[in-house]
Amino acid sequence: MPKSKKTELFDVAVVGGGPSGRIAALSFAQNGLSTVLLAPAAARVDGRTTALWQQSLSQLESLGVWKDIKENAAPLRKMRMIDDTGRLIRAPEVVFDSAELELEEFGFNILNSELNVVLDEKCKSQSNLEVIEQSVTAASFEAEHALLETGDGQTVQSRLVVAADGRNSLIRASAEIDVKTWTYPQVAVVLNLEHRLPHQNISTEFHTPTGPFTLVPLPGRQSSLVCVETKEGAQRLLAMATKELESELERRAHSILGPFKIASKVQSFPLSGMTARNLVAPRLALIGETAHVFPPIGAQGLNLSLRDISDLANVVTKTKARHADVGSLSTLEPYETKRFKDIRTRTNAVDALNRSLLTGFLPVQMARSTGMYLAGKVGPFRRLLMREGMAPGSGFQLHK
Repeated sequence: MPKSKKTELFDVAVVGGGPSGRIAALSFAQNGLSTVLLAPAAARVDGRTTALWQQSLSQLESLGVWKDIKENAAPLRKMRMIDDTGRLIRAPEVVFDSAELELEEFGFNILNSELNVVLDEKCKSQSNLEVIEQSVTAASFEAEHALLETGDGQTVQSRLVVAADGRNSLIRASAEIDVKTWTYPQVAVVLNLEHRLPHQNISTEFHTPTGPFTLVPLPGRQSSLVCVETKEGAQRLLAMATKELESELERRAHSILGPFKIASKVQSFPLSGMTARNLVAPRLALIGETAHVFPPIGAQGLNLSLRDISDLANVVTKTKARHADVGSLSTLEPYETKRFKDIRTRTNAVDALNRSLLTGFLPVQMARSTGMYLAGKVGPFRRLLMREGMAPGSGFQLHK
């Protein structure tokens, strides 16, 4: 029997069921906007993890979900960076300590699967939010509303569409928004590990000639690992038997956590980058990986996306309070203006760090080593970097 057509006109339709989409839907609904979330059922099996900084935690706490997420998350109290390039010019080891900022921790690391479950349950119980567990198959943008068609034949109307459907976004393509893309000669090998020694809530990042090798704490004696390799190097790792791979990863970690035991599926992802040339169009705003993609370095991805959501929700909520059109281009342009600076800054920083590890050019190696030396030896500079890493602009504010 065919589905009945949707006739309600929503204020906001969020498309995409990852953490960004679900957090956005909750944010709009809790700010009094009639909201619909269109996305397939949440992925319950995802071995990847996400590190969330303090600003993001405050956002999740205000939505009423952090208390349920925290019990499955590990605090990140120190961040240790070690030059393991073996090159002529090497940087000194640097340790960033949250206590230096009078914080208990920089943030928390959590399995994506655990995060998805909590957000999915909250969305389904949230008033003012309708959840349609279908993919969007077509989108059009009219003068006064947008029309979305789902795979099972439903039609949804909304004044504003928020696209959170990822780097290959159908919604973005439907609005004919161009993107700038680039690739890296690298592949990220991602997995979770059990280890004999406690991690002491310290995240350790080895800088290697092929990219970062990063161990991030999980609850108990477990850590998530992102190992950035060449395409050939990644293929060699993926071809190894389990015991051989465990020994190889322990060797690369210099046994700082003792013997490893693989605790998840081993996954790999080619590294690439993307930025949308516009973040808005009439009836449309882009957030998250629909707007920007960069390598998993420095735990910036979802934290940047949450700032997208916060800024967009503020703009749209204020517009709704004035009884103005939440989907008009004039409403959405301030969001684009504010977000572009943050997105460019984060994208360029991650790109520069990644490329500095790949180059054999001595002046670049010297510049990276000098930066890490200053971070290790000059307290005000180190604290500025820590604040900027967690929240853009905060490093330049006056602190005691």
